[in-house]
Amino acid sequence: MKKFLLFLCVISMLSEGLTAQELYVSTEPASNMPKNSIGLRLTSEVMPGSDLGFRLVPEVMVGITKNLMGHAILYISDIHQKKQKVEGFGVYGKYRFLSIDSLQRHFRMAAYGRYSSINNPTYTLTDFSPNSSSYSFQAIDEINLEGDNSGVQGGLVATQLIHKLALSASVNYNRAFNNRGGNELLAGQATEALGYTFSTGYLTYPKVYTSYEQPNINVYMEFLGKTNLVDSKSFLEAAPALQVILNSRTRIDVSKRIEIYGNMARMTKNMWLFRIEHNLFNVF
Repeated sequence: MKKFLLFLCVISMLSEGLTAQELYVSTEPASNMPKNSIGLRLTSEVMPGSDLGFRLVPEVMVGITKNLMGHAILYISDIHQKKQKVEGFGVYGKYRFLSIDSLQRHFRMAAYGRYSSINNPTYTLTDFSPNSSSYSFQAIDEINLEGDNSGVQGGLVATQLIHKLALSASVNYNRAFNNRGGNELLAGQATEALGYTFSTGYLTYPKVYTSYEQPNINVYMEFLGKTNLVDSKSFLEAAPALQVILNSRTRIDVSKRIEIYGNMARMTKNMWLFRIEHNLFNVF
């Protein structure tokens, strides 16, 4: 009887905000995590190139109410220098303002915002050879508030669930500031950008739910793009992903970004993403 009640509780929480195929890897849906829950997340972003760099992103997520959630984020990497350092921090919040529910489908809309404070140079070294006596520099065109730039972001996201298929789209405005530590934006560097995403997710297993202990296997295809508002430089990339959810609490993500087109100098081009996340329900 206790297991049955726990199963009903988990299913209720899943329907509230953790529907499996809406747990996108590269983007956030309009749905929220359950009220009074805490999520612990660790993401590793691996940047391809002759000298591989990677960024670690520890994150704490809180379901404040059924419509409001927040994230506290830390950024650590060796991308802009030759050893790991704490680059800065960020906060993210999302408010769901529309929910339309029916049998085996729902529609959600939410507004979200992000603030980042980063201590990194606004350019990248193009010669990482330890034997080199001089280095070349290249300005970074992309405004990336997830580790590279200080700034603010605001946007809207809409998500439609249809049985085992979830569709989501978002648009956001990004404003970059000078980074901390005297790392100012270079002359002519972009300070404003428009971001846009489209994501699909499909639940491939299980075919029928019989227990909250069943693993979930989801496949995703996400598209992420951005356009600078001054120089019109832009990019669009695809991000296929695989996700496994264990005991309705722990998720494991793997994703690979593949640039479709772009004329931006950026750090995250064609990167790999690996993530593990654990959720605690009814914590407070």
